[in-house]
Amino acid sequence: MRSLYFRVFLMTIAVILFSSMLSFLLANTYYHVKLKPFNDKKLIVIAQQMKAYVERDPNSLETYLQNAASLGYQIYLTDGQGVDRFFGHSFREQDLDVHARELVLNGGLYHGVAEFPNKPFISGFFDNSLSNTVGTSVHFNNHKYALFIRPDVILQFGELRIFFAIIVLLTIVISIILFLFSTRYLVRPIARLSDATKRIAQGSYNLKLPTNRRDEIGQLAEHFMTMSRELERVDQSRQQFVSNVSHEIQSPLTSIQGFAKVLAERDLPREERERYASIIEGESRHLSLLSKQLLLLSSLEQGQETIHNKTFSLQSQIRQAVQVLQWQLEEKELLIKISVPAAIMLRGDEVLLMQVWMNLLSNAVNHIPSGRTIEIRAAQTHSQCVIHIADTGNGIAVEHLPFLFDRFYRADHSRDRSSGRTGLGLAIVKKIVQLHEGSIEVTSSAEGTTFTIEFPQL
Repeated sequence: MRSLYFRVFLMTIAVILFSSMLSFLLANTYYHVKLKPFNDKKLIVIAQQMKAYVERDPNSLETYLQNAASLGYQIYLTDGQGVDRFFGHSFREQDLDVHARELVLNGGLYHGVAEFPNKPFISGFFDNSLSNTVGTSVHFNNHKYALFIRPDVILQFGELRIFFAIIVLLTIVISIILFLFSTRYLVRPIARLSDATKRIAQGSYNLKLPTNRRDEIGQLAEHFMTMSRELERVDQSRQQFVSNVSHEIQSPLTSIQGFAKVLAERDLPREERERYASIIEGESRHLSLLSKQLLLLSSLEQGQETIHNKTFSLQSQIRQAVQVLQWQLEEKELLIKISVPAAIMLRGDEVLLMQVWMNLLSNAVNHIPSGRTIEIRAAQTHSQCVIHIADTGNGIAVEHLPFLFDRFYRADHSRDRSSGRTGLGLAIVKKIVQLHEGSIEVTSSAEGTTFTIEFPQL
């Protein structure tokens, strides 16, 4: 399998090659469109200047054309009858057409540079063929000659061409080397993230990644660390959940097993037998309630619980919940105040929301001293409905508040275990509220505890 580092290296080479080829094509197109006609006109002017000088002083023809060639031109002189003279470097191809010679000998101008065919990967500027010249006629010593010239690129730009070639080559080589090092700088944090992923898959969440970068990789590392911490918290919650479930199940099972063994092996008085049977029944009910609440919580978290939304009166449902708890309220001589306008309507699952009110009210009833007060009030705005369930109990310690909605969490372990409560009620309440796109918060002081539930308004 090719590594990311190798892929980036290949991509770099491919980009350099493609950009070089594209640059050459664009430059060559510019030469054919703009520079070629311009060079042709310029060379025609130079050829005519040579013609004027030669015709004025034919005796210096040889010296003049030699000097012109040494200054950077390739020159071809012919009379069309076998007298052919070359000055300067030889032409790579002597492919001049016969009609071109006749045209020039008859007094015409030859525009070979301007008429050089367009070729994508061959630039006419560097093609030193005889056809890639300009020509003009020359008259001296009663003879007609055809003079063809073109720039001697090797002579004019030889050292400069080598200089630019070295610059281009060094640029490419240095760019590749630097890109290799920079790519390693880019790939290294990705490799660390890949290694961190493997460690997380193996259950190791104690990761440290460099998050001081301010680019996308730094942000990715920061998000990855956040994800790792969240996964660690979820894993710890899962382990704690399994431990709590095991403990919650093991305790009643141990009691049932112990008392059942006593009942089976001993002759007991009727009163003791009935008391042991009552304990077994109570523990069985606790197990049944625990299993039902675990199934409910699991189905709520997985979204498997079907939500039957309907519009109903909040006041009627609150009153119904209070009526169910009426005997407990009277037993502890608790005063309950209800301030819920009849006009407030909620839309949601009536059965699930009833569990919210029942859990919160039964918690208040069970935890506050006798003779205290429970108040239920609600208010409605244009965007939300806010319900407050407050009591005048002794309050909940501040250190317990962040964990009240955790599964199996009990602020008073001894009291809740003896009461047969599972510690899942508030976790179920929070999940039901969230399923209805609402929120729930709790505040507490020495004067009492208040649960605040907010639902979006219809």
